[in-house]
Amino acid sequence: MNILILGSGGREHALAWKMAASPLADKLYCAPGNAGIAREAECVALNVADHAAVIAFCQKAKIDLVVVGPEVPLCAGIVDDLEKAGIKAFGPSKWAARLEGSKGFTKDLCKANKIPTAAYERFKGAAAAKDYVRAQGAPIVVKADGLAAGKGVTVATTGADGAFGWLCWRITTITCLLNVLWST
Repeated sequence: MNILILGSGGREHALAWKMAASPLADKLYCAPGNAGIAREAECVALNVADHAAVIAFCQKAKIDLVVVGPEVPLCAGIVDDLEKAGIKAFGPSKWAARLEGSKGFTKDLCKANKIPTAAYERFKGAAAAKDYVRAQGAPIVVKADGLAAGKGVTVATTGADGAFGWLCWRITTITCLLNVLWST
């Protein structure tokens, strides 16, 4: 089986390490990969945002399975485009990737379906969010709504500790649950 992993982080390195050990893997590629991944797979210089280029590579290299790691290509619909081209892919569809791509969407979905989740509010600007945080008190979790490469969250420990300066215009605030272990 010829496999292509999309991504260049630690998650993709772990996937490459494990897949390289599989007797089912004939050829393992990773785009774009990194120096560690290069020990396990052949790294190829593909822009994962260029879906047509990824599909063309898959067709040329006779890729049997694409494993997508990062959230950005998932949210951009790479799995949908690969499947339309007849290429098997492991990862959620663009629609399902919204669960990771938008914390507000996920919280709204939980609320609409009575799935237990911490209390939250959504805002389209920092001013209203700041007023809410001050009224609720700290600690409170403040999240940028959208992809933030794992950097879009802060726990505001005071009502005014600068949690909003770097956030995008869509903000979700979530009640801080202390001493609770969440497992997904």
